[in-house]
Amino acid sequence: MTSKKSFIFLLVSLVLTMYQNNMKACSMYKITVDGKTMVGCNHDAWLSTPKIWFENTKQNNAYGTVFTGSRQVSPNRTTPQSGMNTAGLVFSRLSSFYPKQNKRFKDRRKITNEADYLSEILHRCATVKDVKKYIQQYDHSFFLNDVFIYIDRSGDYLIVEPYKLIEGNNPNYVLANFCPSITNNQQARKLERYRNGTDFLKRHKAHASIDFSTALSDTMSVCRSRNGDGTLITSIFDTKEKVVSIYFYHNFDTLVQFNLINELSKGDHMLNIAEIFPRNPEFERLIDFKTPSNTPELRILLVLSAGLLAFISFALFLSHIQKNKTTTLTLKSVIGIVLLNFILIAYIVVLLTNNSIFYFDVPFQHYHSSLISASSYTPFLLLGVFMPIVIHTRNRLKSNKTKVWVKTIFVLNHSIYFMLLLGFGYWGLFNFWN
Repeated sequence: MTSKKSFIFLLVSLVLTMYQNNMKACSMYKITVDGKTMVGCNHDAWLSTPKIWFENTKQNNAYGTVFTGSRQVSPNRTTPQSGMNTAGLVFSRLSSFYPKQNKRFKDRRKITNEADYLSEILHRCATVKDVKKYIQQYDHSFFLNDVFIYIDRSGDYLIVEPYKLIEGNNPNYVLANFCPSITNNQQARKLERYRNGTDFLKRHKAHASIDFSTALSDTMSVCRSRNGDGTLITSIFDTKEKVVSIYFYHNFDTLVQFNLINELSKGDHMLNIAEIFPRNPEFERLIDFKTPSNTPELRILLVLSAGLLAFISFALFLSHIQKNKTTTLTLKSVIGIVLLNFILIAYIVVLLTNNSIFYFDVPFQHYHSSLISASSYTPFLLLGVFMPIVIHTRNRLKSNKTKVWVKTIFVLNHSIYFMLLLGFGYWGLFNFWN
């Protein structure tokens, strides 16, 4: 093995290990038995806007489609996560990793709108050969953090990696969050969803039925212990009958089915999946769980807190080096508070840029940054030093020599500490036992 391949192998191994705890993950499978192909897709995410929608086409020799997804890119637009067209062509999208390569497809067409691009493939293509021909026009390295799979009615499939297209026709196939061209089976099996799916197919004779597909989807689904989130949408596509079966929020007791042809006859329309299923307390808890990514007010509050901590740190340091000291705190105490403030500022930046922290196990493990992983202990640091700092500064600031404005910024500083502790508690950042 060359040094370059060895490096890629080690990097993929590391990423796959961390993917088990850190990334939005999905899984899928296809089963072809006696000329009938079933495709199951688990969309694992903490998004709260799951949708299913049906699109007719006005073009000649094109196909109507059904899509499922949850990531809104505009108020009226959701990016497809999986889907099927009237020709029986199905696709699924999964998060993955591939090392970036420069200028591989510099002469190809650029993808400027991922939702339009993904929709157009299903509107225009009937088989995986059509898909391959269509995709080869584009720089599909645009999707550097995704792997796609397209399956047609015959059971043939095409895996679309950022830099490579792989064709296959195995009767049974399972895929999760990895690119097969750079991931061997030993590494792939570190992903629980993939391992569960392949083991299930080894233990059971495959049937192209909704009952068998449901059991397999359930085996590969996720329900995370910390917040109850996990598999948001399970979509099972019958490519022969053109029926899509939907399960919602890793609950396999209630099934809702749609006949694609019948739904298209009603015209283009979109449904909120949560509204077509019975009340789901776990999903309601997910919706009620506020984070900086889904609550702009929290985002603004965290930014303001970071700004105030930086301002307070500067003011404290400035007040201490003045010739006529305005505070009785020692330089050591001031440096300690300023250092803590900048640790908290850095952690606020981490919270604002890593939404996974609010959902995955404590301490959070980032897939490639040891600094972000280490920052997971910041809430415990603040919890441990909060009362000693409050008592120490209170005793020091009783002196009449301390200016009122200095006392005021200390009150503000410690109020921010207290507010952050409340936030850390609400977000479960102390819950290492989960």
